[in-house]
Amino acid sequence: MTPEILNLEPKPIWTHFAHLNAVPRPSKKEEQVKAFMKDFGASLGLETIEDDIGNIIIKKPATSGMEDRKTVVLQSHLDMVHQKNADTDFDFLTQGIQMYVDGDWVKAKGTTLGADNGLGVAAIMAILESKTLPHPALEALFTIDEETGMTGAMGLKPGVLLGDILLNLDTEEDDEIGVGCAGGIDVTATLSYFQDSVPQNSLAYGLTIKGLQGGHSGMDIHKGFGNANKLMSRLLFDGFNRFGLRVSTIDGGSLRNAIPRESSAVVVIDAVHQTAFEQATNDLILAIEKEFKTLEPELIMAVNPTQLPKTVMALEVQQPLLKALYVAHNGVYRMSPDIEGLVETSNNVARVLIQDGQVTVGCLTRSSVESSKWDLAQALKATFELAGARVEFSGDYPGWTPNMDSSILNVLTRLYVQLNGTPPHVAACHAGLECGILGTHYPNMEMISFGPNIKGAHSPDERAQISSVQKFWTFLKAILADIPKR
Repeated sequence: MTPEILNLEPKPIWTHFAHLNAVPRPSKKEEQVKAFMKDFGASLGLETIEDDIGNIIIKKPATSGMEDRKTVVLQSHLDMVHQKNADTDFDFLTQGIQMYVDGDWVKAKGTTLGADNGLGVAAIMAILESKTLPHPALEALFTIDEETGMTGAMGLKPGVLLGDILLNLDTEEDDEIGVGCAGGIDVTATLSYFQDSVPQNSLAYGLTIKGLQGGHSGMDIHKGFGNANKLMSRLLFDGFNRFGLRVSTIDGGSLRNAIPRESSAVVVIDAVHQTAFEQATNDLILAIEKEFKTLEPELIMAVNPTQLPKTVMALEVQQPLLKALYVAHNGVYRMSPDIEGLVETSNNVARVLIQDGQVTVGCLTRSSVESSKWDLAQALKATFELAGARVEFSGDYPGWTPNMDSSILNVLTRLYVQLNGTPPHVAACHAGLECGILGTHYPNMEMISFGPNIKGAHSPDERAQISSVQKFWTFLKAILADIPKR
């Protein structure tokens, strides 16, 4: 981190963000950041608790004259997506994020920035610490494990919170007010396979794909970015059909909610096909790079000779598996017929790992319509079951149904126009927000989501706009000062 970060305006947010980003906080590894938040609450003399699942809740009384206003829950999640470039030496379990300023943007050196949802956490910390900002009674809810399962929101028990209104600070467009989101489900295919010895007179090649943009598998899924797992399946399918290519290993993607940026594979061919295979594969690589030259200008695909492995997949397993990977749906499945421009249903083929006799394929299927979500999930299940895999569903969470008659929506819309002179974009999003889950525990609580501009979330290109954080801070303070009476 450079000293520039601490000098940015608004200083209360950027200072807390810098301190937060010094604490390792990958999903499911939040012990350090939970201790950090509990120490923060205690240092302010505020009631601070950790619930049964591990969420941190800090309560602050209303400022003078605001005691008759509705109680507000300020909510953000503590964990962050841990993604880094392949050539970046960084340990998310022990190191703090290395930030720097680039014009109007704050970025990280080769890793995700953690602005999703660290800026929301930092803004809440700034409100809790302030002795001058007017606000009603507050309950700050810092949930855990939002990015890899939403277990914090799922495990929050009814009755823990007393708030009337929940402000979720996890939206990534500063002109947007979120009133709904998609639900999701993990689809995981696994398969054990026999390994064959490498045939005589074989040559080995390493196939690599890197340099893709990646991004958020909900917010960016409609942008047509390349998926490294699907591009790799094209190379493998072509090589198998034309030259009898055999697969030794595949390692592509990482997190279920990040569009895969990189993939690598080790394959074997008969030496007799050497010249033809190299020419055909390079021709296909050139064709794919041409397809994606506008959206993926940094895409690099390569085929290079490598050391001969000891084993390859048994042919009777490899053939149907390559077909399943090739046909498995990735990207937008259906656009909403009711909300213009909204992705209704999608899938991200997020993770493909084949090695040592084991196959794992992980997908995240999202939809704002439950029946459509299950339709696509079942289609994926059928696809991989045809290849002999076992398919499991897990992490099912509901969407958030828009309430266009919400009183807090009216407040935010009015204030946005007063502050900016133009109306906000009121919308549902294709990302998974915790509001849908929290709403099942607190059905009478009004909920709304907003935040500053964050680009490239869930990728090492993640960046937060400094001027937008200033706009967001002004908006948040105005909202808290204008909460309706009970």
